[in-house]
Amino acid sequence: MTLLRDDGLAAAFDHAARSYDSLVAANPGYRAQLRRSARRLGLPRGDEGLRVLDLGCGTGASTAALRAVLPGARITAVDASAGMLERAAAKAWPGGRVTFVHAPAERLARAGVRGPFDAVFAAYLLRNASDPDAVLTAVRGVLAPGGRLGVHEYALGGRRTDRAVWTLVCRGIVQPAATVLGDGELYRHLWRSVVEFDTAGRLAGRVRAAGFDRVRVLPLPGWQTGIAHTVVARRADTERGAGTEWRAGTEWRAGIERRAGR
Repeated sequence: MTLLRDDGLAAAFDHAARSYDSLVAANPGYRAQLRRSARRLGLPRGDEGLRVLDLGCGTGASTAALRAVLPGARITAVDASAGMLERAAAKAWPGGRVTFVHAPAERLARAGVRGPFDAVFAAYLLRNASDPDAVLTAVRGVLAPGGRLGVHEYALGGRRTDRAVWTLVCRGIVQPAATVLGDGELYRHLWRSVVEFDTAGRLAGRVRAAGFDRVRVLPLPGWQTGIAHTVVARRADTERGAGTEWRAGTEWRAGIERRAGR
């Protein structure tokens, strides 16, 4: 099969939205791993002034992870699938502070999503994008100078065993279950989208080339070791030593570090 892209992928996610949470619940550690990646952003937990963009929020699992780690933050949650977004928005979000927006990741401004954000969190998004570099460019554009990026993604470690375990899990467990639910095409796409996407190291290089620095690749534990990783980075200062952008970034980082107690 060919990879699903753009409108075709959004339609497949629309159809799968009704059963998506049930399949997620069967994945050991799925929600805990999202919370781990959210913590790796390194933002101060108690700061109510933070603005965070949850890009590719799906049915809200990544949004819930951000709320758990950053309860005071204002979160804008974006997804290209209207069906997934409807499920996310229908859930209880005590205290508000969460806004849901229907938009492709590459066209944030057209949907009224504008920065600056203190952080962008993208879970299981980049490998599904037709142009992941365009997504990273859009992300950089809405981040404050020095703002944080967290990419939580199925990006294989590069060993043969990583691909073998991923294939075993997909073909032995995920795809049969999804086929029964009528979503086999989407989850066949899931397998292929991972094996044809960047390894974790190449993903880090892609992020660095998009204008980010302090790029780190952090493995996730459990059965996903060697399969899923967190890539964390910071929007690089483009005018280091001069200009308002560099000064704004310096002041932003100083404030974050004071509030985090560093």
